Amino acid sequence: MSTMKDRENAFENKFAHDAEMQFKAEARRNKLLGLWAADVMGKSGDDAQAYAKEVIKSDFQEAGDEDVFRKVHGDLGDTVSEADLRAKMEELMIAAKAQLLDEN
Repeated sequence: MSTMKDRENAFENKFAHDAEMQFKAEARRNKLLGLWAADVMGKSGDDAQAYAKEVIKSDFQEAGDEDVFRKVHGDLGDTVSEADLRAKMEELMIAAKAQLLDEN
């Protein structure tokens, strides 16, 4: 019976770990996206860091990535197409996950 309980605990721990890593990856992606968008808008230094924080905060408006997309797309306007922005978000998610793996 303890073997089943051990397996259950292992699955619960894995689920919690995976959820935490996904949250960290999304937050990292949003920071990278904010820094990239700030650069596109000509911001640097503290202004770029402040904008990246705004992008991170925008992710708490609703579930999913659409709130972040709307924030950045609205700020960039016609500078970057919707397709290019979505592609950049995917690219930066891969980079964020790789960074997190390198840190562990």
